[in-house]
Amino acid sequence: MTARLDAFNSPTTMKVFKHIIAAGKVLKDSTLPAATQELVRLRASQINGCGFCTDMHFKDAVAAGESAERLNLVAAWREATVFTEAERAALELAEQGTRIADAAGGVTDEAWANAAKHYDEEELAALVCAIALINTFNRANVMIQTPAGDYQPGQFG
Repeated sequence: MTARLDAFNSPTTMKVFKHIIAAGKVLKDSTLPAATQELVRLRASQINGCGFCTDMHFKDAVAAGESAERLNLVAAWREATVFTEAERAALELAEQGTRIADAAGGVTDEAWANAAKHYDEEELAALVCAIALINTFNRANVMIQTPAGDYQPGQFG
């Protein structure tokens, strides 16, 4: 598979991606656990069918010490016993926030309240931003068909 557009050599996409990446770096300084951030990014990428981001966030999570067992079960998190209640709430919020078009009304009050039981306001803000940013990258990569498989952990900083 070859990409429809070489985003890494396009001045326009690289200028835009630079700003999105900079926004994502803010999340590294948040108190939202890094593992939760990667789980959410992985799940949204799976839902959106973004092979590049699925590959990237799986590999980054492994490099950060996440277990293959947990990462393997992200797609089936509801039936898995390896996630904390807080992680489950974050994964639910990620799914609903990613599938906005599929669910009239978007994110339910129940999903939001459940996440709010586990995360403070700033962590919720980081969670919302993480979900929004990964959905942005997913959509761009799916549109241009960025190939998956060659990503190296930490490749983008």
